[in-house]
Amino acid sequence: MEYLSLLQLRFGKQSLFRSNKIKMKQHPFTKNTIALIYDFDGTLSPKPMQEYTVLPKLGIPADKFWERVDKEAFDTRSEPMLVYMRLLIEEAEKAQVHISRDDFVTMGKQIEYFNGVKGWFDRINAYVANLGDGQVKLKHYIISAGIKEILEGVSIASQFKQIYASEYHYNHHDHATFPKLLITDTTKTQFVFRINKGKEDIREDINQHMPEIDRPIPFSNIIYIGDGLTDVPSMTLVKKERGHSVAVFNDNQGKEVCKDLLIADRVHFIAPADYSEGNILEKRIQLLLNSVIAEINFQKELTACYQEHNLSK
Repeated sequence: MEYLSLLQLRFGKQSLFRSNKIKMKQHPFTKNTIALIYDFDGTLSPKPMQEYTVLPKLGIPADKFWERVDKEAFDTRSEPMLVYMRLLIEEAEKAQVHISRDDFVTMGKQIEYFNGVKGWFDRINAYVANLGDGQVKLKHYIISAGIKEILEGVSIASQFKQIYASEYHYNHHDHATFPKLLITDTTKTQFVFRINKGKEDIREDINQHMPEIDRPIPFSNIIYIGDGLTDVPSMTLVKKERGHSVAVFNDNQGKEVCKDLLIADRVHFIAPADYSEGNILEKRIQLLLNSVIAEINFQKELTACYQEHNLSK
């Protein structure tokens, strides 16, 4: 304390504070990327993707299949996602139907979407480009418990920076043998962190601490869109970390689930799953984008102000 007082007497309190600030490292502003993260089944597409693709190929009624999955998962205390992926392989073997990786991709072309989805990405991209004066980037991601090989074949696949979903291992006959990557309700959050930290390759470790300043997409720049209880961990994480969550619904049952999420403060907005131009979902997503872009512009200008005076935030 006496040493600090002597320094203040010699150089003045303000001068000492300023000299310390000058020595601090300056960081250029790079947090100008927004991530729109989507679940898939029930969010972009009305039905589970298996009901458009592999189940019809095997001639299995969807309701019977999901009843079997639920019963086995309950009776054996198994992870439902693992049960359904295994049963699909077993049923294909029983029916002597060969399903290769390319077959899954081809089946993805049969997926149907909610109204407006096909034109959604161009409109939202243009909205951000215009509002952000070309200085704000927008990236779209899918995090799904569905099958990645199917999602790689959907007509909108090229719109996404990354598609994260469960995957099969294929043997030397190019036949699916067992799940090599499983995404569940809770493990979805891992991929939210990957996007946040810029470690999007699943081979990269995300467990080491990364200071907020080094993370390329802050949670405040993330908007998560899902359709219900399976998205609760991701919605809660994003909202808790100052990001934004939206729940969509397609029927009265889904609407009641979404209302419960809104009451529980797990989402900012709920809306019908209609992505058509001018509809309420688009208006609410645009409102969130307005807020995110305003914060980006504020932080960018604040960083410029500090650098203008040779200071560091």
